[in-house]
Amino acid sequence: MHSSKPKIEVLPGFDVDSGNNWIYPTNYPLRDYQYNITQKALFKNTLVTLPTGLGKTFIAAVVMYNFFRWYPNGKVVFMAPTKPLVAQQEEACYNVTGIPRDTTIRLTGTMNPDKRRQVWQSKRVFFLTPQVLQNDLNRETCCANDIVCLVVDEAHRALGNHAYCQVIRGLCNYTRNFRVLALSATPGDDIQNVQKVIANLLISDVEIRSEESIDIRPYTHKRSIQKIVVPLSEELKAIKAKFLTILGDVIERLHRQQVLYSNQVERLSKYQILKAREQFRKGTSGFSTQRGSIEGDFALAISLYHAYELLIQQGMKSFYQFAKGIVDNSKSTSKVRGNLAKNRIFIEIMDELNFKFNRSYNSQLTPKSKTTNVQFLLNSHPKLSKLRDIVIGHFENFIVPDSNSGQSSLKTRIMIFAQYRDSVVEITDLLKHYSPTVKVMSFTGQATSGGKSSRGLSQKEQLKVIQDFRRGGYNTLVSTCVGEEGLDIGDVDLIICYDSNTSPIRLVQRMGRTGRKRRGRVVLLVTEGKEEQASSLQSKTENKKKSIHRAIRDSVNSFQLYQHNPRMVPAHLKPQPYKTELTVKKLDDDEQDITKSTHSNDNILAYLKKGTIFTTYQLIVCLYRYLLKFHERFIVNILFTL
Repeated sequence: MHSSKPKIEVLPGFDVDSGNNWIYPTNYPLRDYQYNITQKALFKNTLVTLPTGLGKTFIAAVVMYNFFRWYPNGKVVFMAPTKPLVAQQEEACYNVTGIPRDTTIRLTGTMNPDKRRQVWQSKRVFFLTPQVLQNDLNRETCCANDIVCLVVDEAHRALGNHAYCQVIRGLCNYTRNFRVLALSATPGDDIQNVQKVIANLLISDVEIRSEESIDIRPYTHKRSIQKIVVPLSEELKAIKAKFLTILGDVIERLHRQQVLYSNQVERLSKYQILKAREQFRKGTSGFSTQRGSIEGDFALAISLYHAYELLIQQGMKSFYQFAKGIVDNSKSTSKVRGNLAKNRIFIEIMDELNFKFNRSYNSQLTPKSKTTNVQFLLNSHPKLSKLRDIVIGHFENFIVPDSNSGQSSLKTRIMIFAQYRDSVVEITDLLKHYSPTVKVMSFTGQATSGGKSSRGLSQKEQLKVIQDFRRGGYNTLVSTCVGEEGLDIGDVDLIICYDSNTSPIRLVQRMGRTGRKRRGRVVLLVTEGKEEQASSLQSKTENKKKSIHRAIRDSVNSFQLYQHNPRMVPAHLKPQPYKTELTVKKLDDDEQDITKSTHSNDNILAYLKKGTIFTTYQLIVCLYRYLLKFHERFIVNILFTL
């Protein structure tokens, strides 16, 4: 009898010669967990959960590189939720595998749609936000049928109608033959949400590691967590008492209308008011005559509760900025403004704070003005004094003796998180007074239309701040939530949370910023009372994270995984691992600046006019881009063969 030959399967676009192996780069030290996860992610749609800083991007880069090899005409896409993260991941992936830069592009929504259509035709590796891909799918601009690998960073966001979910649904209208690799340090705050992420991203396999995992332990360090309860100052208590009388009147009116279950002002929260309004709107038939006034009171109560939380948790300055926004029309409705404009107590509070914060503030840090300025800033909230002491104490603890200079400072960095932009500005202004020990910079999202106090950082400014922080230009970074996810901000020894956060995912993201290279420390600053009670979240979050990870591991077999995992490698092939060092051309700063800036003829001419001397590599890149515009790419190919 003749033995039957194995049936040869042909997959469109797959290069059989390349498919005999998959490449694992040895440019970086080998970590077994990265190797094992990569091997699985090549063949199944995989959700990868690793603690922050343990190489999820490395795994993504290797998977992308192999699909780049296996499908010579296929498109490989990396999605991240923010532009700075997109830019960072593009650079990080290149540094791992060195996928040729002329095949790679970072797509943004600002690029002309016709230009984007051309780019989708000419490029092969794309780094972008999900909104960009979603728009291109809707406009039929992208080559959807050619996408063979899709990486989803910060995958826990893939809930409801998020752009990640819409991209997956949009792609499935064209093809289901694409590999999905989803990455997250925190896949969800409960098992139900993890299941939703799995369903929305077509996940067929879950690879989870925690800091307790045996193969992870050698690469993690313990972190201590300290909660510091800060009492209110007498001045804050006085303003709080006055403000509660204003709030109490509004809550009592809603309670009398039986649309609010309680009139205990300090026990309620903004969230509970919002839920009560939602219930009221579902059944307003019995309130036909009072509906307008009740809606007005709900709007007023929500604004006042937000102001109250700012006063207690952030300080008088943040409270004043928000209250001023209510009065000057930028942060309220006409009904809310009208109510407060007639309130004697509110006017009294605002007059007091207006006098306090509009006194002359000397920005010139002369010895005479420095003490006055510091005290002026510290008056806003007692947390600021405590934060200042923690920061200064940390840097003093890292000063070690040096036989030559007497003493030298060991490199250490601090990251401070605050929920609101005004608080970030306030903290930064305070710490600037302690230069050169503290070299501080703020890090916020992009600018909004909310006025001067809402001034943010552009994408370019954000990237520069991160780069300077990593290189030691600053040793203290004060950030809003924009610094929580994904961004590689380097090694940090101390994390300070200026306010409590009710989201376990966000708190885990913050704490994951420390303890990467050595033992780390996390400090939670909370005001006594309601914020203190809410901050029992500290221990709950750590326990919840462990229980979720444990539940995910125990439930892997009970999750409803995607049953139609696409086979992206022909059935008769069994690619073998091949470990090798990949050649990655490292560009120095000047080369990066020139090659990133020479996207137009005008930029090239500008560099020539400055007398810039181009290296051969830079000249080829510039000429290549110039000729692309006229569809003369074949000439460049000739140049490379000379």
